[in-house]
Amino acid sequence: MKFVADENLDRQVVERLRGDGHVVWYVAEMAPGVSDQDVLNLANHEQAVLVTADKDFGELVFRQHLLSPGVILLRLTGLLPTVKAEVLARAITGHMKEMAGNFVVVSHRAIRIRQSRT
Repeated sequence: MKFVADENLDRQVVERLRGDGHVVWYVAEMAPGVSDQDVLNLANHEQAVLVTADKDFGELVFRQHLLSPGVILLRLTGLLPTVKAEVLARAITGHMKEMAGNFVVVSHRAIRIRQSRT
């Protein structure tokens, strides 16, 4: 699977995704400080699911109705980066087919999947 990792993600999360065989564009390596719109544009251009900890992407997808190939919002505050990476890896393994084109919220207790396209 292809992912764009927002710069607010821990490097360990990105390394885990890459280690699991996924293609990952990591904003912190490419263009730190770019706008959320630019990050979403990159995800659209690469047809990659965006992984972020930034709730502002919900605004872009639902209120501004911007299209995306999918967004995974990590709500894992307070967990060690290696634990965040493991939780995300399990979520991807269990729900990969449902993630494309949808808005997915991953917490340590649950995974919520909401269609982002009407």
